Amino acid sequence: MVRLFLIRHAIAFERDADKWPDDAKRPLTHKGIARMREVVDGLLELKVEIDLVVTSPYVRAKQTADVLLAGLPDPPELVISESMAPSGSPSAVAEVLAPHSKVKSIALVGHEPSLGELGAWLLGAKHPLAFKKGGVACIEMPTMPLVGPGQLIWLATPRMLRSLDAL
Repeated sequence: MVRLFLIRHAIAFERDADKWPDDAKRPLTHKGIARMREVVDGLLELKVEIDLVVTSPYVRAKQTADVLLAGLPDPPELVISESMAPSGSPSAVAEVLAPHSKVKSIALVGHEPSLGELGAWLLGAKHPLAFKKGGVACIEMPTMPLVGPGQLIWLATPRMLRSLDAL
């Protein structure tokens, strides 16, 4: 069994063609970084362990993955993959994960709506999951490579995870 943590990137600057003509270079805001640190603290309160992080190459997702890695007591390997970019597909994500068949816990950092579509694909659902910025879903898959359907263990908003840190 493998546990997947689907994580939407944290709060980023609004689209601005003058500042970021290439949307892939749009970064997180200071508030987004600070809130994501609190989300990571909430994940630690839940005793989440992560053995591998796969992220979109877009700056805002990569920064989110970096905040995650910085907050983990034993940071795992980071893989940057186009499969997690907005144009990625669930089957492409499965291909990227296939060589990591021994890994038991993987964080996938990406974007909406593709992240929600990936969640639906993993679960065999008809409708995508909805992620707020910094939101996290935990899905258990019976096998690696990914053969479903998986089971949704929990889906948490960033506010829920941040509140765990305050306990």
